[in-house]
Amino acid sequence: MSKLKYRLLTGPDDHAFCERVSKALDEGYQLYGTPSITFNGTTAIVAQAVILPSATETKAP
Repeated sequence: MSKLKYRLLTGPDDHAFCERVSKALDEGYQLYGTPSITFNGTTAIVAQAVILPSATETKAP
């Protein structure tokens, strides 16, 4: 199975989330856009989009 060109990583703002983002970067993904954060009343929930570099390549018509 090929890698997805785009992924949105989400979860609690904790060490495990940072590890998931770091792993995606190690796999060749790049950060895309700014991270988002919200609060569900108990925990901060974060989101970070990542893309493969090929996702932004344009193909000639």
